[in-house]
Amino acid sequence: MDSSWMFSTKDVNKIKARMDLRATAGDGLRALSALESYINASDISRGVLDLVRLRVSQINGCAFCVDLHAYDLKQAGESDERIWALAAWRDAPYYSEAERAALALAETATRLHDNPNGVMEPVWDLAAMYYPEGQLAVLVLAIASINAWNRINVANRQVAGAARHAGP
Repeated sequence: MDSSWMFSTKDVNKIKARMDLRATAGDGLRALSALESYINASDISRGVLDLVRLRVSQINGCAFCVDLHAYDLKQAGESDERIWALAAWRDAPYYSEAERAALALAETATRLHDNPNGVMEPVWDLAAMYYPEGQLAVLVLAIASINAWNRINVANRQVAGAARHAGP
């Protein structure tokens, strides 16, 4: 297998985004940000939303979003154990049944290629047990939104931590 396209450890500090999306597609990014504002203003807890965002970002391999949402969770007081174990949430004792339902929906809706029939009824029904229709709609929007952000950031090779470490 030819791995010449991969970065070596000495190249990590040379990673940079392929383009400045704020300059080239600012209106589009503002539209996605407006959707995020709508989602964040909902009555679904920010903790659940950020767990979903982090888990979807792990699945999609988006280093920028994994870094961002793990940092956000930590800043909000989330325990290290819950952040570290999120990739194995099914086998970890740290998550409520409602969080598990949201994570199952997020994984299933993100991994559509794994099921040609889309989100399976048992997954949907479990989420609907914990989230009334209005919250479920927002949860679906949150899952779609983070998938869009992941694809944008992975395609552009957005650098993990760049937003936090940028100067004024």
